[in-house]
Amino acid sequence: MVLLLTPNSLIHTGFLIPKLKSETRYWAKSKNRAGQVRSLLPVYTKALSHPTSVLIGIPIVPSCGSLHQIATICLVLNPVRNYTSPSESRGYLLAHTNGGLNQMRAGICDMVAIAHIINATLVVPKLDKKSYWQDSSNFSDVFDEDHFINALANDVKVIKKLPNEIGSSMKAVKYFKSWSGMDYYQEEIASMWADYKVIRAAKTDSRLANNNLPPDIQKLRCRACYEALRFAPQIEAMGKLLVDRMRSNGPYISLHLRYEKDMLAFSGCTHDLSPAEANELKTIRDANDNWKVKDIDPMEQRSKGFCPLTPKEAAIFLCALGYPSNTPIYVAAGEIYGGDSHMGVLQSRYPMLMRKENLASSEELEPFTNHLSQLAALDYIVSVESDVFIPTYSGNMARAVEGHRRFLGHRRTISPDRKALVRLFDKIEQGKLKEGKYLSDHVIESHRNRQGSPRKRKGPISGTKGTDRFRSEEAFYVNPLPDCLCQGGSRNLNSSIIIS
Repeated sequence: MVLLLTPNSLIHTGFLIPKLKSETRYWAKSKNRAGQVRSLLPVYTKALSHPTSVLIGIPIVPSCGSLHQIATICLVLNPVRNYTSPSESRGYLLAHTNGGLNQMRAGICDMVAIAHIINATLVVPKLDKKSYWQDSSNFSDVFDEDHFINALANDVKVIKKLPNEIGSSMKAVKYFKSWSGMDYYQEEIASMWADYKVIRAAKTDSRLANNNLPPDIQKLRCRACYEALRFAPQIEAMGKLLVDRMRSNGPYISLHLRYEKDMLAFSGCTHDLSPAEANELKTIRDANDNWKVKDIDPMEQRSKGFCPLTPKEAAIFLCALGYPSNTPIYVAAGEIYGGDSHMGVLQSRYPMLMRKENLASSEELEPFTNHLSQLAALDYIVSVESDVFIPTYSGNMARAVEGHRRFLGHRRTISPDRKALVRLFDKIEQGKLKEGKYLSDHVIESHRNRQGSPRKRKGPISGTKGTDRFRSEEAFYVNPLPDCLCQGGSRNLNSSIIIS
């Protein structure tokens, strides 16, 4: 894939796939002949689909900029040269996804890779309609089904439904083991073809290992996630409209304010809530059979950094980072628990606080109403395209958006150190610390290395074993480097994209 960089792509937004400006050119500097320019390279935003393309990295220096603003362009959507097309299908893989939008996205992409590993024809996955969100959307309501099928043609055969002649006696339901590698699928799962024509994956979340997989499989996961799994045309169009309307006010932040009823009930976080609100959340948690942990100490949760920032805390954090009050902010979230009663401080400090409901009319949003996965997809698009993305909690959407932004060129994502911030927030509440230069300097310095700069994916926590070891790893889709990305040639790649 060849990408076009514009001046704004490095200096202001960090985007590696900006709007096309064919007149913009960058000098391609030879690694072997330092200080000499080998060629003037006009590059364009178009991915090549040929299955034998090679992974390459080209250091690019803007002709109008300085040498420290080096980025690296990577051909990431195509497999390495020795890639082999899928052999004849041995059967059909059915997948019933589970969770919300972003958990389902990751599961779908893993099922694509698993289908390739076990030589299966993948049937378009079924979306989860029974979880907390109770969304009736089908795959084609959320994703571009035809594009998904065609984009994967060189990797996996995908069909919309099983052939009618497949009988029930030829089907098997299987719970794939979490974080499994090649041996498990090539041996245990593939051996099931001797007895069955159809294997149905009962769950799709975290069924494939994050690490120690062949390069082709890792690249296939990226192609599935970032190229094949495109949102449905009506969602893409509305998402673009929201982005354009945000951009009309200048560069903007997307604040993933995870302060919704389900999140607070699940996590047991009650800071700044009334006793009645805390009791309501506990009742919801106790009634949900899928949430295994019922007795949660909210103070302990918060002190360990396991709670989302409150809207008030988010406002303090943004101020400490130096964002002025006229910064346009898109709130990527569902219904905020408590509504205006908890949003007052954030709204007063940042009056240009926008939501999709402010940016679009009820008539424009009507097709997506009552479909939480589709509404979440709109937030996803606006967040991926934002100049800065700040999640207040490291949930599924935060991780998915961070990974997508890394894939698109390490766009700035500021991940709050919630454990450290809680101690500062408590001191402010106790009157032991005031907002101002000291707080700002401390917050900025402590978050200098938490802004989405290129780094390799984190491995397991030392000393952990079994499933806890896999669980402690950084998920593949949070940071697809080095498998699907080249690391930038400069430590300062992401140093000049703060909103001014």
